[in-house]
Amino acid sequence: QVQLVESGGGLVQAGGSLSLSCAASVTGFSINRMGWYRQAPGKQRELVADITSGGSTNYADSLKDRFTISRDSGKNTVYLKMNSLKPEDTAVYYCYARNSGWLRAAWGQGTQVTVSS
Repeated sequence: QVQLVESGGGLVQAGGSLSLSCAASVTGFSINRMGWYRQAPGKQRELVADITSGGSTNYADSLKDRFTISRDSGKNTVYLKMNSLKPEDTAVYYCYARNSGWLRAAWGQGTQVTVSS
């Protein structure tokens, strides 16, 4: 059972920055794809960004100018740097990991990000 441990959420004022990190309990190989989703109250979970083991990135169009995803493939750790945060970025942010041969994606427990106006 793959475990994902997230850290870095919290409260920040609009215009500020936060960084999230997520470490997978996997050693010996680099997970194909890791990334972040978020879910705001009353809304569906949506993709924020993800990144392959080779470093190819994919962003939600509305976030690519403010958010940056990166990873340490050797440690199976993924990071999300969020700049110029807005109140509408308030959500629970979930880390996920997907690899060929896995029946389903692995998910973290979620970390709350709250942006005050």
